[in-house]
Amino acid sequence: MSLREVIATHTGRATSDGAGVSLTRVFGGTEPERFDPFLMLDEFGSDDPDQYIAGFPPHPHRGFETVTYMLEGRMRHEDHLGNVGLLESGAVQWMTAARGVIHSEMPQQEHGVMRGFQLWLNLPAKSKMKEPDYRDYAPQDIPRIKLPNGVKVVVIAGTFSAEGIEQAGAVQRPDTEPQLFDLALPAGADLSPDIPKGHRLLLYVYEGSLVVAGKTVDTRQLARLSDEGELRLSSDTGARVLLIAGRPIGEPIVQYGPFVMNSRDEIEQALRDVRDGVFTS
Repeated sequence: MSLREVIATHTGRATSDGAGVSLTRVFGGTEPERFDPFLMLDEFGSDDPDQYIAGFPPHPHRGFETVTYMLEGRMRHEDHLGNVGLLESGAVQWMTAARGVIHSEMPQQEHGVMRGFQLWLNLPAKSKMKEPDYRDYAPQDIPRIKLPNGVKVVVIAGTFSAEGIEQAGAVQRPDTEPQLFDLALPAGADLSPDIPKGHRLLLYVYEGSLVVAGKTVDTRQLARLSDEGELRLSSDTGARVLLIAGRPIGEPIVQYGPFVMNSRDEIEQALRDVRDGVFTS
């Protein structure tokens, strides 16, 4: 059987967003078709409050979903629909902006470590202007499993299947069928999780190093893999990895800041809606 091979690796760039929050943009903003259906992945992590305390004051989104996964820290979500949620260590927020959400994400701590990820997941044209949705998943709502070889898996979305074990995640989405797993491989462990044929597959190593079909992926590197074949992972030193997979949408992607649509006209309409005060009407 053929193996899924690393076809490209990417190293994120330091940037800031919101009201000056320091973060690493692992990918996003250019050539999104390469990562379809995923648009962006940010990693944030600091024990310096000056780098995160200003947070993300109210801002709009349209046309996609945001997934926030907190490793450490506390972040409060509020939006124009009246939703309020507190993300704590191990929690996940899944927000479907669709036709429009205005929300804020503000730290609820003045010291200590704030650490986690935000992933942007595209929506197909048929779903971009549907009603928005929001849900928080507390740590106890997210399945966590440990395999016989010591590998630990946080099953956020999709279904994890390996070593004769199958576990559905907290989130199931119909259009892009995303799989989002947080993998912890101890030194010397290997793993061959099942990934649907044709799914776009990304691996982000945020601790340690990973070997994928004979190629080493180091800390803070993103690997983009081929779309078919068996996935084989191993680690000599131990690794923590975000596994991100989904079915490509295959539609035009036009992005302008927090708006992701299929055409420039739709982007201009979003800007007019914000200007005219009807963005969330």
